[in-house]
This record gives sequence, structure tokens and C-alpha cells, in this order.
Amino acid sequence: MASRSCLYAYFMLLLVVFQSTRPIKGNIFALPPPQCRRVLATSSDVLQFTLNLLYLEATLYLYGSTGRGIDAVAPGLVQGPAPVGAMMANVDRTSRQLMEEIGLENVGIIRAILDTKLVEPIQMPLVNLSLEALNDFVEQAFNDDFIPPFNTYASAVNFLPVSAVLVTSLIRQYYVGILPHLLNHDLQVVKFGAVRQQLYMFANAIIPPYQLNVTTLVDRLGQLGNRLGMCGDKDEGLIVALQLGAENRTTTNVVPADVNSLAFSRTEREILRICYGTGNATIPGGLFPRGVNGKIGDLIRNLRLS
Repeated sequence: MASRSCLYAYFMLLLVVFQSTRPIKGNIFALPPPQCRRVLATSSDVLQFTLNLLYLEATLYLYGSTGRGIDAVAPGLVQGPAPVGAMMANVDRTSRQLMEEIGLENVGIIRAILDTKLVEPIQMPLVNLSLEALNDFVEQAFNDDFIPPFNTYASAVNFLPVSAVLVTSLIRQYYVGILPHLLNHDLQVVKFGAVRQQLYMFANAIIPPYQLNVTTLVDRLGQLGNRLGMCGDKDEGLIVALQLGAENRTTTNVVPADVNSLAFSRTEREILRICYGTGNATIPGGLFPRGVNGKIGDLIRNLRLS
């Protein structure tokens, strides 16, 4: 994956160099409703916001695979508080290798962004990856209490659905909105597809002790993301109706997209509504109990862009 990582970093650098002071504008399509519009910001600010998500994903996958975080891989690269509750997951070897690779690649992307010197560095915000925080998302998804509480770190069939829907999917959807011209070279698409493919292999696996399968968990978490995001159905399950599949010819859904196979995108406010678990981009909680760092996060709070 080294060549893909270098290519991604190269395109990221080009974006910053040529657009570092250029506002991110909308496209030629109809203006979305107010709650679904992007925050007007420079590319540098957008990449700065992205660092919050990359810190989150790197921390989740590195701890899940190795029990250690970003500092163990790149001492001094990222400042900020230690994550809450992150731990090594009890997963199979293949899943562990995939998780570690995703974590390491994110460290490389973070370094590439910071090395440009054109993005003002931010500390990693407080990240809550505890059993309790992740269980809250699962219980919200099913609108029910889980007894015993859902343990995201118990196995691959527990960890991958939660990590894919609540973290990796959101980052990919954000990239779609801010880097459309780089989408075909986007390492995030590769990572997300790899995680979803692994999930698809587990699709019918039962998650003990709930008699719940992976397909149902992914579907419910996706529905939760759609409800919290408040801007339509952009997360989908592993299996969809034929009329929703690629070219209306398949029910498998390894990489979610619309009927024209165009990837869904999410705005900063949608991302925060979901990551906070509150449905409000100005009320922190969930994965970021103290909110995110950076200019866009401050702007959303100060202007009360819920």
C-alpha cells in the first residue's frame, strides 16, 4: 500500500498548495436545505477539520489492533489528551492486520498534511472510545438496552461494524464532498472497501449473546447515522433491495452508493451530529465529548450551526 499512500499524500499536497486560500464552494446542483449545507471555509481549514477525524480513526484502529495509539507509532507527531477507554480488540489475525494497516496509513496521512506547513496544526481532541460510549451508539441504533452491554472490542464481528459505520464511513463521505476530483485516487475508498468486504464475509455471523447478525447491526447503525445526520439516507446496509443496488442489478452493497453508483457525501455539521451522538453539531458528546478542534469547529459552535 506504500505507493497508494504516497500518491494520496501527493494529491493532498497539491490540493493545499493550489487551494489553501480558496473557499470551498457548492456544485451546480440545487442548493440543499439549510441544515445540510457546508460551512464556507478555506481548503486549509477543511483539512484542519479532517485532522480530527483522522486522529479518531487512527486511534481506534491502532488501539484495536495493537493496544497502543499514535504516539507509539510516531512519538511527538500529535499532541493532546489520551483517549478514553480505547483498548485492543479480540479479533482474528486477518482482521487485526487490516485494522493495523488502516491505523498506520492514517498516521502517514496525518504526517503528510502537517508536513505541508500550510495547515495550522491542532491537538487531538478528547476521544471517547470506551465500552460505554460505543454501547450508547448501539443502544440508540436499536432503541433498546443491551443486556449485557454491547462490547465493541469482544470480537471482529463486534468491532468492524461499529468502526466501519461510525468512523470509516463518515470520513469517506466527508472526503467525497471536499475532494471530488481526487476521489478515484482516494486511499480512504480503498480502506473503506476493505473493511466492508471483511464485514460482508461476516454478514450472517451471529453476535453472541444477542442472536443478532452482522448484517442487522450494520443496517441499524447506518439508520442511526442517517437519523442523526438529518440529511437523508447516506448510510446503507450490507444487503439492499435490488432497485437500490448498483445499476439496479445487485443486492450486495460492499461500498454504499446511490443507484447511479455515485458516492454519498456528508458535511461537517452532519459528521458532528453523528459523532457527537446528539443530532446537534453544537452539542458535543459521543466520540468527541468536548467537541472537535480547529477553525470550522469553532465557527459551528460560535454561529450555533446545529
